[in-house]
Amino acid sequence: MSLFSNGVDASSRRKAFRAALASPDIARLPGAFSPLVARAIEEAGFEGVYVSGAVVAADLALPDIGLTTLTEVAGRSRQIARVTDLGVLVDADTGFGEPMSAARTVAELEDAGVAGCHLEDQVNPKRCGHLDGKEVVPVDVMVQRIRAAVSARRDPDFVICARTDAAGVEGIPSAINRAKAYLDAGADMIFTEALHSEADFRRFREAVPDAWLLANMTEFGKSDLINASVLQDIGYNAVIYPVTTLRIAMGQVELALQEIKDHGTQEGWLDRMQHRSRLYELLRYESYNMFDQDIFTYTKEQNND
Repeated sequence: MSLFSNGVDASSRRKAFRAALASPDIARLPGAFSPLVARAIEEAGFEGVYVSGAVVAADLALPDIGLTTLTEVAGRSRQIARVTDLGVLVDADTGFGEPMSAARTVAELEDAGVAGCHLEDQVNPKRCGHLDGKEVVPVDVMVQRIRAAVSARRDPDFVICARTDAAGVEGIPSAINRAKAYLDAGADMIFTEALHSEADFRRFREAVPDAWLLANMTEFGKSDLINASVLQDIGYNAVIYPVTTLRIAMGQVELALQEIKDHGTQEGWLDRMQHRSRLYELLRYESYNMFDQDIFTYTKEQNND
C-alpha cells in the first residue's frame, strides 16, 4: 500500500464489494467517522466500510436533517476511501436535490473512489430514518432519482442502492411495492429502513426474493438489534452499523472529560485509552520514517581534516 493512498484501484474495490454482496456470507459494514476509524475497521476484518450521513452531520455538530452538502459528504468519503482497500458505501441522502443533483452525486462519489451509495425516498429536507414525522415522495419521483443516478454511473460496478422509508409512513406492503419499482428503475440493492422485528425482515425478504437487501442495525432506533448471523440466515446481503463507532467514541470522550474536570488529571483513564504505540501502528508511522530516511533525510559528512 502507498503511504498516501490505498493499494487497490477503485474499480477493483468495487468489483470486490459486489462480490461480497453476492457472497452467501453477509457483508458487515461498520460506520467510519474518520479515515483512521476506516483503517481500524479493515484491520478488524470486516467486509466493507459505511459512511453515514448522520455521522458526517454530527461530526460537524449538525443534526441529520439535510443540512450537509454534497461537497462535504464527498470530501469525507474521499478521505475515507483513500486509506482502506475495502469497498466504501456512502449515504447520499436524497441525492442533494432534484434528479439532476442525484446524477451529479453519483459522478462525484465515483470520483471519490467509493464503491457505491444509497439514495432515499424521503422528501427533501430529510429526517433521521428512525424518527417519527418522516414524509416520503411519490414513487415516480423516487424512480426519477434512481434513473438519473443510474444514467450518471460510468463504472458498472458502482453500486446504486435505493433506500425506502415507506415502512414507517405507509406500511410494509407499500415499502415492498416501492422496492420492486426501484429495482425496475435500475437500483442494485434495496435498503429497508426502520423495520421493527426479525419477522418484518423475513417478510420483506420473502416478498422481494431476488434483490440484494441491506439491513440497518442502528442503536436506539426502531429496529431490534438482530445478530448478523440471523440476518444472513434470513437472506440479507449486507448490514450496516452506521453510528456505532461515533457513539462509542463520544460516550467515552464525555466520561473522560468529566473525570479530568473533576480530578484534574487523565491518569485514571490511561488503561482505557488507545496506547500511543497502537496509534502509531494504525498510522503506519514506521513506514513514513523509512520513506523519510531513504529519500529525504541525510547525514552531513563528517570533516576528517
